[in-house]
Amino acid sequence: MARIAGIDLPKNKRGEIGLTYIFGIGRSSAQRILSKAGISFDKKVNEWNDEESNAIRKIINDEIKVEGALRSEVQLNIKRLVDIGTVRGMRHRNGLPVRGQRTKTNARTRKGKRKTIAGKKKVTK
Repeated sequence: MARIAGIDLPKNKRGEIGLTYIFGIGRSSAQRILSKAGISFDKKVNEWNDEESNAIRKIINDEIKVEGALRSEVQLNIKRLVDIGTVRGMRHRNGLPVRGQRTKTNARTRKGKRKTIAGKKKVTK
């Protein structure tokens, strides 16, 4: 079991995929890390020896911001936008989509569960 940046990597996945379980590492950065460490992309995580996992750990610690540090940086960036009152900050504050998506329909993930509003009563004659 390889433990890197506080995350247990899945044993039976290819190294390229296993590294993506770490927040802040995607496919391309995983490939770059494995190339620098001199490890094949197809080698599974449980086939890495101690030297290889230490090389990966060292590359990640030295060059890439991951997990807690990255999450806090993202939150600080959002807080800054909200504080200075940008449009993006207001959208974050109001819980609406930030990147220009439509909200008349869709956007349920950001807006949450529908709040039903009762329709108008018909006036009887």
